[in-house]
Amino acid sequence: MNIVARKLLELQETTILAARAMGGVFKRPRYIPELIAQMDAIGVGSLTIIILTGFFTGGVLTVQTFPTLKLYGAQSQTGYLVAISLVRELGPVLCALMVTGRVGSAISAELGSMVVSQQIDAMRALGTDPIRKLVAPRLFALIISLPLLTVIADMFGIGGGWVTATALYDIPSSVFINSVRDGITSDDLIGGMVKPLVFAFIIGTVACRQGLGTEGGTVGVGRSTTRAVVTASIIVIIADYFLAKALQVILGTT
Repeated sequence: MNIVARKLLELQETTILAARAMGGVFKRPRYIPELIAQMDAIGVGSLTIIILTGFFTGGVLTVQTFPTLKLYGAQSQTGYLVAISLVRELGPVLCALMVTGRVGSAISAELGSMVVSQQIDAMRALGTDPIRKLVAPRLFALIISLPLLTVIADMFGIGGGWVTATALYDIPSSVFINSVRDGITSDDLIGGMVKPLVFAFIIGTVACRQGLGTEGGTVGVGRSTTRAVVTASIIVIIADYFLAKALQVILGTT
């Protein structure tokens, strides 16, 4: 089988997996405890890395952009530039990449280990659908948690920019806050929430597909984990480009 046919087959299987997981919401049984446990592992467990990423991204944006803005006498717009960069682009993308590295790899490794140890086959033999019990809770937990994590990253990123601007460059706090408030529009907030939803769907489906497709024993688990992280990261970056352009057209910001 050539590489094109193999990739198309993998895309088809991933799409079917996602459709079955989404369709399972309307059927019983519903695995609510598993969903809550996954939200705790994905959302609460990722808080530290998301807060640190957001805070220092906002800080470095201020450090890198303030000298240029000062050159043109626009240093009062530092807050606007930091906020708009985080809300529109850096917040959703960096969160997605951090969650891919931490959560996507864990999902793929966990499901892959269950495949090679034949736990998935045992679940099917007992009449339990592994997609509804294992895939759907992880997918929906990501869809719920990633937008919330993105909001937290944006807030701490703006906070990091504010700390840097006021401490290093003596920008009045009121000037920074007013430029943030005046610069962010409802369209920016909508776009900043749509992206994490799409990214979460991508991360969840790719990680689960790679995990369930594990072959070759424990060595295959490592290969599946690597493929999950690399594939999800690349698709997130590619999807970000098309989402950005689509949102510009839909929201009329072109």
